[in-house]
Amino acid sequence: MMRTLIAPVLIAIMATPTLAADRVGYISIASGDLAHAESTLVAERRIFPNRPELMLNLAAVYQRTGRDAAARDLYRSVREKPAVMMDMPSGKIMSSHDLADRGIARLTPAVFATR
Repeated sequence: MMRTLIAPVLIAIMATPTLAADRVGYISIASGDLAHAESTLVAERRIFPNRPELMLNLAAVYQRTGRDAAARDLYRSVREKPAVMMDMPSGKIMSSHDLADRGIARLTPAVFATR
């Protein structure tokens, strides 16, 4: 089973990873530069569209910038792909599906209108 390092800000327990490059947007997210994080993540997703760490971190950016629907779509996309075991900065190993579920749980519930 594939394992990868992920550093989502909003969907995991807060921890500080050591990253050589900010290709997953963590440093920008942690420093509050969400615009830079988003541009980094969008560019990386053009190359690696199905990497769950990119989708999860971009979903966190969308959530922090009030775009819950876009965040929800990314979390659901992660759930539609095979689960990937991810090494968390804390040393814990978590499933990409579990991380997506945590992200979805933190979103504002969708409101549906009826006629």
